[in-house]
Parts: sequence; structure tokens; C-alpha cells
Amino acid sequence: MHCRLAIPLLLSIWCSLYAASPCRADAEKLQIDAGFPGGNIVVDKLDGDNVHLHQDLRDTAGDWFYWYFRVRGAQGRTLTFHFTKGNPLGVRGPAVSLDEGKTWKWLGAPAVRGSSFHFAFPADAREVRFCVAFPYQERNLKDFLARFEKNLHLKVETLCKTAKGREVELLRLGRLDGQAKQRVALTCRHHSCEMMASYVLEGLIEAVLADTDDGKWLREHVEFFIVPLVDKDGVEDGDQGKNRKPYDHNRDYAGDSIYASVKAIRERLPQWADGKLRFAMDMHCPANRGNGHETIYFVGGPNEAIWKEVGKFSKLLETTQQGSLVYSSKNNLPFGQGWNTQATYGNRKAFSRWAAELPGVRFASTLEVAYANADGKVVTDESARTLGRDLVRALRKYLAEE
Repeated sequence: MHCRLAIPLLLSIWCSLYAASPCRADAEKLQIDAGFPGGNIVVDKLDGDNVHLHQDLRDTAGDWFYWYFRVRGAQGRTLTFHFTKGNPLGVRGPAVSLDEGKTWKWLGAPAVRGSSFHFAFPADAREVRFCVAFPYQERNLKDFLARFEKNLHLKVETLCKTAKGREVELLRLGRLDGQAKQRVALTCRHHSCEMMASYVLEGLIEAVLADTDDGKWLREHVEFFIVPLVDKDGVEDGDQGKNRKPYDHNRDYAGDSIYASVKAIRERLPQWADGKLRFAMDMHCPANRGNGHETIYFVGGPNEAIWKEVGKFSKLLETTQQGSLVYSSKNNLPFGQGWNTQATYGNRKAFSRWAAELPGVRFASTLEVAYANADGKVVTDESARTLGRDLVRALRKYLAEE
């Protein structure tokens, strides 16, 4: 009699213990990590449905806001993520992907409370990724270039190898027989975290290779030298890149360069240009929200003649743009205003300042593309590509004047 009662009693105790502790069981299955290309996060602690974490700043001087992590084992739960080092969330909240990073959308500001955001995981969502914006890694670039592998107007070469042995891609685009009368240099991701600029570059490349009047004219008259992922190690490792110690890639254009990709650009670009370089543009993203950073703008250097050319190109872009992101020249930042002062650079030199000194250059500037919000317009992968197409439309007119 007592034995028969003991068995159901033990079962009842076991079931009540585990039924009363779903968080304990879920916590054992819940995984949050950055173990993939571009990943960046440090998890401080898990507290039920609350996750406390922060961006990994590793070799960054000061603070910055890049982060990218994945969550597995949270099906059917609603979790709140609390950032413990500052507020690295943008104006449209985090970007979210339900397909292992293939496609992204903004979660939206309503999911955000201060430096926290919440997310209700679908019942079938075995993996969900979150990022400060829409990531862009080597995989994205290779997938994009695969669409044009048979195009005779695009050659994919290796600029150099990084300190960690990765290949830095060099794209030559347009007229490739050495007879181009004008040449254009484009660089992107000197700061590895500034990923939205990569989608602009995609749109630009698409437009040069497109069967349009602008594309045909550029392929007949212009050769492009493009380095899409300057800080390749930082892009793949998930570094901030900005303000890297002792200085970052975009401060490495003075003295002896310490980064292999910058050294290779300084050696190969002038030789390739052969005095025919007319247009040099470095593509970046500013801070991720507020303080005048929610716009698209060009950054000026101290050369007044070149700044006038930037103004001329800006007007062409204003009058020819058709994309969903609206550029306005009133947002341009001349040298000596705002953060764009000599004190910012010290004794270092950025790509655009270095390129402005090359023979024949008319235009040399940095383009800043907002991460999420540009004058009230949403920045996504596709809207960023439309800006790239607009740049090509203006570029054709600008170069045709010569």
C-alpha cells in the first residue's frame, strides 16, 4: 500500500518542480552568441526573459555602437535585451533577420525603450539575428559579384592579403582595355562597421554595368578602381573599426601605413591612375542617430578648388536623383565646421585628403550615408542601392562635361 502511493507521489513532486520552472529549462537551451562572420556581442547575464549584454569594443579607443548577435532556442518566448554600455540602438531600433542573415528589416522604434528592445520570437524561429543595421560581409559581396561573373566589364582581382591572411578584393570596372580617358576610384569600409555604405556601392556597380545610356557611356569612357572592403579583417571579425587603436584605416594615409590594404592602395592607385584620375570617393556612415547624422552628405577637405567641384557634383546629384533616398547639398559639411576640423585628424590623413593630392583629380570627398534614417526616409539595403544608381547618373554628367 505505501509503495503504491510513493511512486505517484514522487512523480507528482518531479512534475511540479519542473512545471514550475520553465525559465530554468529554457535558459539551458537559450543560446546567444556572435560566433559567425561579423558577429559582435558580450553577454553579461541572463535573468529569466531579460538579457543583459553590450557591444564588444576590444581595440576601440573610447565608445562606439556596432553589435551583431544571434539567438537560438528562444522559440515562442518574448525576450527583452538590455544594453549595459551606453545606448547603441538607432532611431528605427535594431535590424532583425529570421533567415540566418540573408534578409533584414527594421524592428522599429516601438520595440525600443531607452537602451533596451524586446522581441516576440515566432514559435518556429530556431535562429534570429539582430544587428545595429543591415550587415554586409564578404559573403554578401561574393553573392553580389557572382551575378556578373561573365560580364566582360568587371574584373575581380586581389589587392593584397590582410594581416590575418584574408584577401582584399579589388574590382576593376568599366572600360578595361587601358584606353579609358577618365578614371574613378571608390573605396568603402575603411571603418568596418559602416555597412550601409556597401549597399550604396552595390547600386553604383549595378548601374555602371546596366544596359542604360549612363552605363554604356561610362563603360566606353571610364575605368573604375574599387576597393569594397578596405578593413577586411574588421568586417569579418565584427570589429568596430572606427577609432581602432593606435589609429584606424582611414587615418593611415600619412607616413608609413600600418595596414596592408591602405599600403597597397597607396602603391597601386597612383600607378593605375596614370594622371587620369578625375573622381575619388570614399564611402562611410556617420553616427547611428541624431545630432545631424540622419542625412546623406559630402565631407569637405581644405582644398578649396576641389570643394567647389564637390559643390558642382552635388548640384548634379540633386537635380538628377530619382531614388527613394533624398540627397540635399545643404547637408554637406565643409572643412572647418562641426567635427570636420584639423583637430579631428591631428597629424593623420584620411583617404579623401590623400586622393585630393593625386595628379589630375577634380573631385575628392567622403560620402556619409545615414544608417537608418535619412531626412525622414528609411534607409534599407534597397533604398541604399537607389542612391548608388543616382550617383552614377550624376557621375556620367559630371565626367561628360570634361
